[in-house]
Amino acid sequence: MAEHYRTISKKEKTEIVIQKSRFIGHVAGVETEEEALQFLDGIRKEHREASHNCFAYVVGKKQEIQRFNDDGEPGGTAGMPILEVIKNNGLTNVIVVVTRYFGGILLGAGGLVRAYSQAAAEVIRKGGISIYTSSL
Repeated sequence: MAEHYRTISKKEKTEIVIQKSRFIGHVAGVETEEEALQFLDGIRKEHREASHNCFAYVVGKKQEIQRFNDDGEPGGTAGMPILEVIKNNGLTNVIVVVTRYFGGILLGAGGLVRAYSQAAAEVIRKGGISIYTSSL
């Protein structure tokens, strides 16, 4: 019996600026939680001067593993919105990291949720979605 799942087509990066803060979205396909953490580690090294490297990932054909982190942003304003964008697209085996360089203007909780969601949605759109089939 074949099983279908949706994931990202290609590794991609995008940048948006909201009230002087730079939000850089990164997306990659991953097969394991370890691959997701390696990708995250690479982004953290590349952007070690950033204010925040918030992320979410979903791994497993049935989305068994789901993790997110706000990396110092107020609770629930970064990682969870990124995870929701992934889930709303029905994706698995994917990680999204949104790097923020603070621009000096506080965005508030609602502004942060919108900014992180927008960056995640844009990088997923840019990376494209593929449907894969695997046999059980």
